[in-house]
Amino acid sequence: MRRAARVDANQADIVAALRKMGASVQPLHTIGKGCPDLLIGYRAKNLLAELKCGSDFTMDQLKWKTEWRGNCTTLHSVDEAIAFLKGIRIR
Repeated sequence: MRRAARVDANQADIVAALRKMGASVQPLHTIGKGCPDLLIGYRAKNLLAELKCGSDFTMDQLKWKTEWRGNCTTLHSVDEAIAFLKGIRIR
């Protein structure tokens, strides 16, 4: 039986900041098996983000990152989240 998914302490603030910038945000942390914490829609792009609040990656997260063939960013703070979205270009 799988344990309840933990929510990073910074998740609510980061999600609020992303949404304030006009992004749509779908939390994914309940999927487990190393799946990133957030799916973000912004400027016609789908983005994956793993949130970290000072902790290391779990073994499942490391495995997922190794096997995933796309991009996934790691965000530690609201400032990093804002800078990340500001770097996204329109198609």
